[in-house]
Amino acid sequence: MPTFADLGVDQDIIDALAARGIIDSFPIQEQTIPLSLPGQDIIGQAKTGTGKTFGFGIPVVQRLGLNPEPGVKALIVVPTRELAVQVYEDMDLLTENRSTSVVAIYGGKAYEGQIEQLQAGAQIVVGTPGRLIDLAGQRLLDLSNATEVVLDEADKMLDLGFLPDIEKIFTKVAPVRHTQLFSATMPGPIVAMARRFMSNPIHIRATDPDEGLTQANIRHLVYRAHSLDKDEIIARILQAEGRGKTVVFTRTKRAAQKLVDELNDRGFNAGAVHGDMSQEARERSMAGFKAGKRDVLIATDVAARGIDVDDVTHVINHTIPDDEKTYLHRAGRTGRAGKTGIAVTFVDWDDMHKWALINRALEFGQPEPTETYSSSPHLFSDLDIPAGTKGRITTAPKTAAVKTQAPAKDGDRAPRTRRRREGTDAPAAEATTETTTAPERTDGGGTHDGGGSQHQDGKPAAARRRRRRRRPGTGSAPVTGA
Repeated sequence: MPTFADLGVDQDIIDALAARGIIDSFPIQEQTIPLSLPGQDIIGQAKTGTGKTFGFGIPVVQRLGLNPEPGVKALIVVPTRELAVQVYEDMDLLTENRSTSVVAIYGGKAYEGQIEQLQAGAQIVVGTPGRLIDLAGQRLLDLSNATEVVLDEADKMLDLGFLPDIEKIFTKVAPVRHTQLFSATMPGPIVAMARRFMSNPIHIRATDPDEGLTQANIRHLVYRAHSLDKDEIIARILQAEGRGKTVVFTRTKRAAQKLVDELNDRGFNAGAVHGDMSQEARERSMAGFKAGKRDVLIATDVAARGIDVDDVTHVINHTIPDDEKTYLHRAGRTGRAGKTGIAVTFVDWDDMHKWALINRALEFGQPEPTETYSSSPHLFSDLDIPAGTKGRITTAPKTAAVKTQAPAKDGDRAPRTRRRREGTDAPAAEATTETTTAPERTDGGGTHDGGGSQHQDGKPAAARRRRRRRRPGTGSAPVTGA
């Protein structure tokens, strides 16, 4: 692979990449960067995880220069919030040795911080269509000087119905511009849009667009599993030899939250990303996963394209995807950057028809998934799970926490009991409390005769309990303790 220096990339960008251990270019970068740097419009077709962000990001940063004037000069449009965060982080890396500033504009976050960064003169904007149009409509985002425009994951924008918004955005950017469009697939509407808004683009296909089914670096395992046994199976897979970061996909938000609670209860360090979480919580969970603070991430499909982590070793489909495209997007979270990975899919009895379609489309040649239980010997051998492994980590943090808390609760009760006993031996002190907390009480049925805890009937302990039950809030409670 050629280095970035071989491709004509500026030294400060090379240094920023080298500081992260990135030296050699990927095929999509090798083919797009030399053409894009002089200003050639590019249509890049490549799967996620092949390095396309740097493929379009390096030319954008380098073409803006070392010290661009304040104001938006480059716009990168992405379909989802998670992808916006990912692309922002990559662009921020590329510009760390320059004065260029990058801002992420997307929904689910407060306007104020994003507006402040725009007003401070950010030159590169990474955003989702809805929030971009919103701020532009309020005249808080000026795109008229944006001469670098990138559309990332264009096919996903088509799926989400964003093409009308993209057309609006193109009317707001500079008429003479350098445009790059990246997409895993090239459906008709995307091709038509490219013809309308791009100038003589060169179409670069870094890999066969149908590749993914026969990827040598991803091992695909498909099991027919019972829904009540899936959690136990997953817990055992998470203890496989060599298991690193793992992403588990569920069909619904509720299932995602239920699974993360179950795995944490079993002693694993799991986080979640789904639509019922606030944007801030989703970002914290994703950041913890990327940083290695959590090694299991439970996600719904909304987050699939935003998970850009090179060291994911396992992807588990808790529920089967709806189609082959979704399957490839999920499985593509592992086996990235040339590393190996394992994709495990559970097929319910009711979802066999879905598997039949996916199997046919991706040519797996496995029409009948292997019936599998948490005790099945082939599960252990397929995934290198140590013999005798159970679905619970015995030294679970949660269990340890409960054990340490139990004595503390008993210790709290003991002093309260002693204070009540001490009250009967300190009438003067309790009389003072009585006078201070309820000086105006005149009800003779439950009053004291000045003898502190001594009741008129001569039975101090019983009287205190009766007064506390019969007259809550009347001020008699303080009499139970000094």
